[in-house]
Amino acid sequence: MTTYYIFVFFLFGLIFGSFFNVLGYRLPKGESIVFPPSHCPKCNHQLTLFELIPVISYIALGGKCYNCHSKISWYYPFFEFMTGVLFASAYLIFGINLDLLIALIFISTLIVIFISDYQTMIIPDEVIIFSSILLSLLIFIKGGFSLLMIALINAIISFLFMLFLKLFGDYLFKKEAMGGGDIKLLFIFGLYLGWPMAIVTIFLGSIIGLPISLIFLYIKKNNIIAFGPFLSLGALIVTLTRIDFNWLINFIS
Repeated sequence: MTTYYIFVFFLFGLIFGSFFNVLGYRLPKGESIVFPPSHCPKCNHQLTLFELIPVISYIALGGKCYNCHSKISWYYPFFEFMTGVLFASAYLIFGINLDLLIALIFISTLIVIFISDYQTMIIPDEVIIFSSILLSLLIFIKGGFSLLMIALINAIISFLFMLFLKLFGDYLFKKEAMGGGDIKLLFIFGLYLGWPMAIVTIFLGSIIGLPISLIFLYIKKNNIIAFGPFLSLGALIVTLTRIDFNWLINFIS
């Protein structure tokens, strides 16, 4: 039965991953997520049902548009597949309960933000607001008003901590050290993870991001690197692993 549910959640992850690609691509540009329907960005060919099958369509088409044969970016099937893996992993960790639903909402938020910030260096406010409301509602259902208040206090502390880091960075480097979206993102981290673990994600994101950023700076000669994807990776590690971060929490506290 476990294998069956793993497959089901992986399949749902593939489907939602395709939708998250749309959200991450269109929301930062202020475009509708419904109209126009999915199409090739080069020739505007409207994709058929066969061309919309997550991962499989990309492989079957050889990574090219059926109409104009222009290359399709690898990150579409990559994020579809990874969403499937993350959804299946969440099931294995949390089981089928309200905690799983809350975790899937949080993971979905991270994926959309990763895609959006990676492509456009924008974290859409719509994603932050919708996720905050939905997570707050589910937290209230799970533990009532008291648990919701604790979660909101954690969210505010995380937000203020990130705001302080931004202001300190702006002063230190004499320019904008990070975007406003990164600060808002910590509100969601605190809401779901609690403020100590939210701060752990900053450390993890920085550790992951430093070597990758140095490579990008060397290859692209670009001194602007999106931090949201690295923060999202840090949050995913905290959410889906059993690594004991208590030593780091005690150090922070």
